[in-house]
Amino acid sequence: MTVPRSDLGEKQSPVPAEAPAEPVEPAETPRRPDLVILTGMSGAGRTTAADVLEDRGWYVVDNLPPAMIVHLAEATADDPQRQRLAVVVDVRSRDFTTELGVALTGLQERGWRPRVVFVDSSDEALVRRFEAVRRPHPLQGEGLLLDGIRRERRMLGDLRSSSDLVIDTTNYNVHELSAKVDDLLDVRTGVRLRMAVMAFGFKYGIPLDADVVLDLRFLPNPYWVPELRAFSGKDEAVRDFVLGHELAQAYIEHAEQLLRTSVRGYLAEGRRYVTVAIGCTGGKHRSVASTDDLVRRLADLSEVGVQLSAFHRDLGRE
Repeated sequence: MTVPRSDLGEKQSPVPAEAPAEPVEPAETPRRPDLVILTGMSGAGRTTAADVLEDRGWYVVDNLPPAMIVHLAEATADDPQRQRLAVVVDVRSRDFTTELGVALTGLQERGWRPRVVFVDSSDEALVRRFEAVRRPHPLQGEGLLLDGIRRERRMLGDLRSSSDLVIDTTNYNVHELSAKVDDLLDVRTGVRLRMAVMAFGFKYGIPLDADVVLDLRFLPNPYWVPELRAFSGKDEAVRDFVLGHELAQAYIEHAEQLLRTSVRGYLAEGRRYVTVAIGCTGGKHRSVASTDDLVRRLADLSEVGVQLSAFHRDLGRE
């Protein structure tokens, strides 16, 4: 019988200890594909916005029940052809607002950061659009068209206020809406906040999607200067007239500091979209010149991930 050496009283060679394990870096959370939840008022332009995204290579699913959003997102997460997903949801789904809230919570718990885009328009514009296509509103029932619109607006009020981006299509044609969607939803590396600075005319209404509204109607109006009336704030003569005024310089400087302070807060809170609306009477002279000047002053914000865009909503409407 062979006796193990350890049983003969001989000293065993110590078992060499394993070398300390190298510290393991925590695995990075995998980057989730881009996900947009596209919703809003019926007739406001959801279909147009969805078409723009689809043309840009997004995988778009229309009229999906909100309860299915998480399943769809997980099912397409590893598909290289579907790394930008847009889901269009609306009030045709039962328990719409409750189910959507549950879906958004579920997505966030799984590491998704969906962007909720709400497409809106004035009641008057929605009435005109439904009448033009001779179709009833999905919530109209036996009542009037305006009854359905108002019922939907009440239902979507909380969702609109909590959305990442509200796009007001009241004064947009199809091409203008396409251009805005294309600009605001284009995914660019390093962009943390998109700030749209929009010139508008008060006589055409304050933009519904404005987060900040500045009023320039206290400044002298080039409209009343005969040699300047036909020109706009993009022309040098009008620009010099508007920006050369002492009050204009002081106001724009204050606006610049206000927005710089606000941007720090927006970035800290993870805000993704902000619309600054600058208005004069007609949106042709003072607001246009001031919008371009303010965007120029704030151009250095790109260094901290802010993408600035200038829009002139009512230029050319007179």
